[in-house]
Amino acid sequence: MNILLKSATIVDSKSKHHLKKCDVLIENGVISKIASTLPKQSNVQEIKLPNLHISCGWFDSGVSFGEPGFEERETLENGLKTAALSGFTTIALNTNTHPVPDNKGAIRFLKGVDAEHGVTILPNGTLTQNADGIDLAELFDMQNEGALSFYDYKKPIANPNLLKIALQYAQNFNGLVQSFPFEKAIASKGMVNEHINSTKLGLKGIPQLAESLQVARDLYILEYTGGKLHIPTVSTAAAVQLIKEAKKKALHVSCSVSINNLSLTDDVLETFDTNYKLMPPLRTKEDIKALKKGLKEGTIDMVTSDHNPMDIENKKIEFDHAKYGSIGLESCFGALQKATNLEIAIKALTQQSVFNISQSSILEGNDANITLFNPTINWVFEEKDIISTSKNAALLGQSLVGKAYGIFNNNQLVINE
Repeated sequence: MNILLKSATIVDSKSKHHLKKCDVLIENGVISKIASTLPKQSNVQEIKLPNLHISCGWFDSGVSFGEPGFEERETLENGLKTAALSGFTTIALNTNTHPVPDNKGAIRFLKGVDAEHGVTILPNGTLTQNADGIDLAELFDMQNEGALSFYDYKKPIANPNLLKIALQYAQNFNGLVQSFPFEKAIASKGMVNEHINSTKLGLKGIPQLAESLQVARDLYILEYTGGKLHIPTVSTAAAVQLIKEAKKKALHVSCSVSINNLSLTDDVLETFDTNYKLMPPLRTKEDIKALKKGLKEGTIDMVTSDHNPMDIENKKIEFDHAKYGSIGLESCFGALQKATNLEIAIKALTQQSVFNISQSSILEGNDANITLFNPTINWVFEEKDIISTSKNAALLGQSLVGKAYGIFNNNQLVINE
């Protein structure tokens, strides 16, 4: 496929064309020419869009679909379409499927789904067999088959010795272990952040201690074992401070934050809307301030949409019985820019080195892995903007800044009509 991107502002700090408006010619998936203006050619598709900006392709470190097992929530095909039109060229696929991907055969299946698709799937494998937290899964075999990291999705590693052994073992093949920051015994039967609002609304609270205690424990173990640890979706000021101190010690630790925890506080719970029932729970203004600062300083490495489609039967019920989760791909960029700025947003969405994913800059001769977007458009996220099969969106009704047009990756152009 040959395309010409006209008058595109390049946002790529590693490129000599950073913040310059250029024409970009892509031939057979490779960037062949970048210049201030390029002539139109008969065999080239010209792409000209309002206020077109391009960056290296965005990466989401935490995406859930439904297939296999929960296709009514989201199929892989529609999920990949949603990711592409939301600006993501690469996604790390979570392990909350049925069956869970705890062996090399499951990883091989998931790796084959994105053939001839614009979005690249990088599947996670579970850390333990059946994601039950007892015995390690086939980590080495799964990594050889293409597993990105090892993670029992949103399930804390209750046994500290299991985490110790996992970190020690994974060092033999440069594996990355993820540990969800949640001490279940402290959280008990809590559903939302333990604070003024949980008391006012009569909802059982989850103390912030449940997150910081688990993070502190995991970092102590990491300091003892070595290896690589990723802490997904931190949500509290205390956790950010602990990770900041660990990075000063040169521990190989990274972390992400959910766009929901950057955008919303637990004040929204007064409506009892189950779209706001999230894990980790929505926190306070003070936590959001600390999360934004951590993102700006680099303590928080990346932002995830934390996309988790949920069928209506599990959301349109009483708050106590509803399942956790919200979709987030479609609204992620607009919400992130509103919470920060363009420079921080693009850095947070293109930070892939933590997962050992190579990424080329927007330069002549490099493979084209590009996101197309308009960073200045103001819009309100409404149900008509949802591409996902499920509609459980925590950010529904929010005013956002910036919107993706689509992507070019794997020699495939996927853009909104």
